[in-house]
Amino acid sequence: MNFQPLRWIPSFVLAGIASLALFGCQSVQPPSAQRNRVSHMPRFEPASFSDFQQVSAKDWENAKRSFQSSCALPGFRQSSLWGQSCASLENQSSALDFFSNSFTIWKILDEKHTDGASSLSATGLLTGYYEPVLKASLKRTAQYSWPVLSTPPDLIDVDLATLYPELKGKRVRGKLSGRRLIPYDDRHSIDERRDLYPYAIAWLSDPIDQLFLQIQGSGQLQIPGRGVIRVTYADQNGHPYKAVAQWLIRKGYITPKEASMQAIRAWAKNNPGEIRSLLDYNPSYVFFRQDLTARPGQGPRGAQGVPLTPLASVAVDRSIWKYGSPFILQVSQSSPDIHFVRPVIAQDTGGAIRGILRFDYFWGSGDKAGDMAGRQKSQVSAWILVPRGHRPEELLRP
Repeated sequence: MNFQPLRWIPSFVLAGIASLALFGCQSVQPPSAQRNRVSHMPRFEPASFSDFQQVSAKDWENAKRSFQSSCALPGFRQSSLWGQSCASLENQSSALDFFSNSFTIWKILDEKHTDGASSLSATGLLTGYYEPVLKASLKRTAQYSWPVLSTPPDLIDVDLATLYPELKGKRVRGKLSGRRLIPYDDRHSIDERRDLYPYAIAWLSDPIDQLFLQIQGSGQLQIPGRGVIRVTYADQNGHPYKAVAQWLIRKGYITPKEASMQAIRAWAKNNPGEIRSLLDYNPSYVFFRQDLTARPGQGPRGAQGVPLTPLASVAVDRSIWKYGSPFILQVSQSSPDIHFVRPVIAQDTGGAIRGILRFDYFWGSGDKAGDMAGRQKSQVSAWILVPRGHRPEELLRP
């Protein structure tokens, strides 16, 4: 789920970006066309660590290890916001002592404003993700024919803030056609392009494995006789992500309650002739890069640039929260039964993670983690842990 820096863009291309921004696949409009938008503002209420006695010592220790990973970044541990907390890591008798002595705790509320009316919500959505472990080949064969592609050289990535400062964080991706910037290929077109084969890192045997690897944003590729290649998010083709479960629901193949990664795999196994239509419903396509820094036993690197800790790292909306921010999540789900209260650290982001109370919970690597992640769609309440001497608003991105 990491993001690459912008590439250099020829100056003549910028003149055509506005029209591409209006293209349907981006759903981005100039500020003058954005009216009657719903806005959200976080609100904070003080709370107490004594409210969370149900959190186990093991979960506190796991969260402390995750926070230590963030403190390994020089820019993080040397900052005025986090420096004192990082320095206190070794001075406490327990993980709970570390957090309770170094932080204050605040309940997060989502204040929604629409056309002059406002409302408060204390709950949001928690989904799960994981790192797939997949068998792969370095060569394309009859069995292994679905590529894990690195970023093609014809993909151009543009920051719209160069045209409209109000659109900070909005991007357009496309390719050149003569002197014009046009939308980049969708999933179906990319799958048809043989000229992209040289950019394959490896090849998979199953198109559903390829789809879920792209959804998760990282993975381990097991190459016979060569060991493991770790891959992580590099870029994306600029088309909107559409959940293939919605296609199955609209077609009547599954019900909304049945929607899960497991249900999608089961349907694909029983309907191989319709897999192409399923894939084409989601025009988004993710490109990868090899992670040469990952160590055996470590989680994949999140967007903060540190290895994710199973059961203690979350993805957040990067336009709202600063990476490294600690939270406590209270999670509730009836089918299947998932209930827990755990401290976590914001160390990743994702294209579908948008909102103040929107989180994606990292379960770990492999099939067992994937089973839990694929079934999670939980209600969540959240509290943020703020370094002592600071205010919760300081953990928001400017």
